[in-house]
Amino acid sequence: MSAGDLAIVHARMAERGRSWWGPGDMYTFLVTGAESGGTMFALDCLCGVGGGPPVHRHLAEDELFSITAGSISFKAGELELELTAGESIFVPRGMAHSYTNKGPEQARMVAVYTPAGMEGWFREVYQEVEDPSGPPPPVTEEMLRAMHEAGPRYSIDWME
Repeated sequence: MSAGDLAIVHARMAERGRSWWGPGDMYTFLVTGAESGGTMFALDCLCGVGGGPPVHRHLAEDELFSITAGSISFKAGELELELTAGESIFVPRGMAHSYTNKGPEQARMVAVYTPAGMEGWFREVYQEVEDPSGPPPPVTEEMLRAMHEAGPRYSIDWME
């Protein structure tokens, strides 16, 4: 891809800045598969207190999480870590993992999935954010059911 091609991709980033509410979190798209030629998907995660997904594993993507503010507790395989700003964790495809913000304030991280494809799951399952200054909606049985039902279509195996 040439510099000119990159400029065109950047100009066409229609979903950059669009956000979705997850379980206690707000996910903002940074780069989608359409913008990266399918190589990766990246998003900014604003993790509310108590936010984060249940234990799951991705069968098609590797993931990199990089903490940019606050701290987030991770479980990945047998490992349990409290990561703070400036720290990262790589979770290879197939490894069961989860994260939770156990701190007293919101935390933030960037998540990168390789290859791309998970953005479809976020679009399908979560509610698009209309007012990012508002609180996330409560986690409901309907949200959890949608997460689990869409999982097989995106190679996600929910463990809980």
